Amino acid sequence: MVQYSTQDDRAFAALADPTRRAVLERLGAGSATITELAEPFGMSLTGMKKHIRLLEEAQLVRTEKVGRVRRCRLAPYAFKGMSTWLQRLDRFAQVVERTKGER
Repeated sequence: MVQYSTQDDRAFAALADPTRRAVLERLGAGSATITELAEPFGMSLTGMKKHIRLLEEAQLVRTEKVGRVRRCRLAPYAFKGMSTWLQRLDRFAQVVERTKGER
């Protein structure tokens, strides 16, 4: 049986939420403060902090406190494990496509 890491499970769980996916897309353009991330959603800082905490636990995002501001950025190599898994899934999809209609 294939063993998946808890890390991958946390990452995919974190990506299940559209707000967290949008935050990751935004951080792909560069670092941002929690205030900057919360603004487009009309969300409280407390609400955004919860999303960021889950992304940190999934090791997709890193934060750093600078003075009174917490700055967020994508974690280096954050998506490496997921990328490997998705490549395997893509190979599976190709097999399914080739064998479509066979019984």
